[in-house]
Amino acid sequence: METKTATKKTTAKTTTTSKTASKTASKTPAKKGAAKELKDLFEDSLKDIYWAEKALVKALPTMMKNATDEKLKAGIEKHIAETKTHVERLEACFNALGKKAQAKKCDAMQGLLDEGKSIMEETEPGAVRDAGIIAAAQKVEHYEIATYGTLAAFAKVLKEDECVKHLLQTLAEEKKCDELLTKVADTNLNSKAM
Repeated sequence: METKTATKKTTAKTTTTSKTASKTASKTPAKKGAAKELKDLFEDSLKDIYWAEKALVKALPTMMKNATDEKLKAGIEKHIAETKTHVERLEACFNALGKKAQAKKCDAMQGLLDEGKSIMEETEPGAVRDAGIIAAAQKVEHYEIATYGTLAAFAKVLKEDECVKHLLQTLAEEKKCDELLTKVADTNLNSKAM
């Protein structure tokens, strides 16, 4: 009997706390021109990743110049070419939507690129810097994998088949790049950095 009463009091207290929390939590007001439909969110997200890919085209050569491991340098060099293709595929998506390709600053990618730059400044050239470059690059890849997966899902629902095709091609390449970075790190590079 005492257990039932204690359980009821705990449940009542939890319910009251949840109701109070939802009353005090405020909704974030939408900006002027905010997305109202999935298509709007899709197009806005395309602008974001378009900016991100173009920023990567500029940032990757610096990472390659700072790397010392030959496999890492070769992997980055290959990904520079792929990233240029990613930009072209995004332009094809905009074209399929009947829109002009437009970039909108991606704060998340800017943060990841800034972190990568900091890692290079805070490490000595060699295996330690190479390990840091891989860590920074994989964070970028994981962000891109999440973004392209989401965009492909949006495009599928919106029946934007040409976009789905392009986005899935890029998603597959981003996953392969992440796997390559893991392989380079695991093949003795992290051990050399000790």
